[in-house]
Amino acid sequence: MIIENEAQLTEAVLDETRRTQDPRLKEILQALIRHLHGFAREVRLTEREFDQAINIIARLGQLTTASHNEVRLMAGSLGLSALVCLMNNGDGEPTTANLLGPFWRAGSPVTPNGASIVRSPTEGVPLFFTGHVQDRQGRPVAGAEVDVWHASTVGLYENQDPTQAEWNLRGKFFTDDKGVFAYRSIKPAGYPVPKDGPTEQLLIAQGRHPMRPAHLHSLIYKPGFKTQASQVYSADDEHLETDAQFGATRSLIGRYVLHEDEPAPDPDVKGPWYSLDFTFVLEPGEAWLPTPPVSGKSETRVEVRREPA
Repeated sequence: MIIENEAQLTEAVLDETRRTQDPRLKEILQALIRHLHGFAREVRLTEREFDQAINIIARLGQLTTASHNEVRLMAGSLGLSALVCLMNNGDGEPTTANLLGPFWRAGSPVTPNGASIVRSPTEGVPLFFTGHVQDRQGRPVAGAEVDVWHASTVGLYENQDPTQAEWNLRGKFFTDDKGVFAYRSIKPAGYPVPKDGPTEQLLIAQGRHPMRPAHLHSLIYKPGFKTQASQVYSADDEHLETDAQFGATRSLIGRYVLHEDEPAPDPDVKGPWYSLDFTFVLEPGEAWLPTPPVSGKSETRVEVRREPA
């Protein structure tokens, strides 16, 4: 078709999707074209702005490496990750499903229940976490595979920080016959998105801070149940209501208990320690594992900025 005007252009592009054999792919492509063209018309996108947008998208790909995933960071900061999660979990009810995030690595070492995931010297108050995995009827889910990971108190995951040991603050557990898994770690701290990328630049342009509230990740896999990525947030974090990735939901706020005078579960712990119990509710559905956002460690320590420039 010889294009004569902008309205005809959109119809021409939509017409080219007619040969798409997969019905779901065809539906998605047609909606994408309609909304993308509609967006450009609504804001009357200029050629200079289009050029800038193309450069931002290219930069997202250029910064996505084995140890960093800028694309997932941007999806989170636009609220898209949270929207997709909430649309697909809970059927409108509170859910313990949450963001996968950009820092999950596949292959964490299998670790005995109750063992420590602190694999190199890491500052922080000891934490003893107990997770309960159950179905919608409250029955324990035994034999579920649970990957766990979180950032250090300096605000970096081990793949961002070559000074941390391989797999530090990461591990894989299996729930027992009561649906319980447990591990020892340190109480996590909040952290900012990495500096100087498009995601941080977007936050700065909006006058937003780059911080995520402290949280613990879990990825729970069990055939017969929908795989659940989850994050349990710290109730005392100052950024809980202004999460840069829009992930904090009411059903995922964890209440840490500080123990100052009681003996810890491990006798080598002297002084204060925290405990945290949390229940995850799985829904029936497809068990599948997402593509790991990262697969290796950075050779240089990632720099972060804690307030807008």
